Amino acid sequence: MGGTFDPIHYGHLVTAEAARAEFDMEDIIFVPSGRPPHKHEYEVSEGEDRYLMTVLATITNLNFQVSRTELEREGPTYTVDTLIDFRKKYKDDVELYFITGADAILEIFTWKDVPNLLSSCSFVAATRPGYSREKLNGIIDTIRERYGTNIYYLNVPALAISSTDIRERVRSGRPIKYLLPEAVEDYIAKKGLYGEPMRTRLNG
Repeated sequence: MGGTFDPIHYGHLVTAEAARAEFDMEDIIFVPSGRPPHKHEYEVSEGEDRYLMTVLATITNLNFQVSRTELEREGPTYTVDTLIDFRKKYKDDVELYFITGADAILEIFTWKDVPNLLSSCSFVAATRPGYSREKLNGIIDTIRERYGTNIYYLNVPALAISSTDIRERVRSGRPIKYLLPEAVEDYIAKKGLYGEPMRTRLNG
């Protein structure tokens, strides 16, 4: 499960656990992004902060792991490279799924190396209740026809929570309690995250 996790919140955690149960997965590996090519540097907090928040949020679940693979890769980080790394690590003994939001699937043809990306694993498209699948169905049909990729829907009510909203709440002094684990809330307060322009933190 990839993402900036800036910060990680209960929507991410509920999605991961729902996917694990629905598809009988042994483990969920959270992969905080390194330098996402689709985001400007000032939009993303430092990787170490996002990694530590993800660790704090997942530490009590024995089926959850956190990977540093993208944070330790130089330059822009791409999902296809991460999936290739995991495929090399786990060989063919493991069935890989990539869990992402349904909106990301709509943009997947803009991602790097689409043929390798779509042939490397199955995908789980997480949606919130009421999400219109009409456009998404067309993309999924095209992907299945061209690449034979399995793409599954997963309906997750908690996806109404967003990292963007949490950051804005912190900046404006509004509460974020019950939107994310208490340990992550404490980390944000201790480090002073989101209370000032984010580019000052990213650049040290």
